[in-house]
Amino acid sequence: MRVGITGHRGLPEPVEAQVRRLLLEHVETYDARDLIGISCIADGPDTWWAQAVVAAGGQIEVVVPAAEYRAGLPDWHHPVYDNLMQRASDVHDTGLKESTSEAHQAGSEILVGLSDRLVAVWDGQPARGYGGTADVVAYAERVGVPVTILWPKGASR
Repeated sequence: MRVGITGHRGLPEPVEAQVRRLLLEHVETYDARDLIGISCIADGPDTWWAQAVVAAGGQIEVVVPAAEYRAGLPDWHHPVYDNLMQRASDVHDTGLKESTSEAHQAGSEILVGLSDRLVAVWDGQPARGYGGTADVVAYAERVGVPVTILWPKGASR
């Protein structure tokens, strides 16, 4: 089973803890021997999903939205990003250089295309900018990839 991830970054700490728990629980619904997690491994749910998949014994594939993508992520996240890149069984890229909203959406569309289903850590609200979680969910629904929404009850960004 190939399961991609999209989700909100910069969540408050209490929400982060709840989301991490939801992702771990969701990984357990799959047979880890057959699970491939697909992620852009940004800080937040992308990384937590990839880590949960690896911890359960699954594999990960990484989608890199742009050549300059890593540089646009927080410096503190770089070691985690690099570690997950080393663990990836495959890496896919868009061929784009600049890490723009358009590149992020292009990467997400590749991710959806590689996935049998998509997990969305999404509060149900519109995207705050092009290529946000709501846009990725809408794209997955348009192309027929089933979406599982994980969001803690009563939580807010």
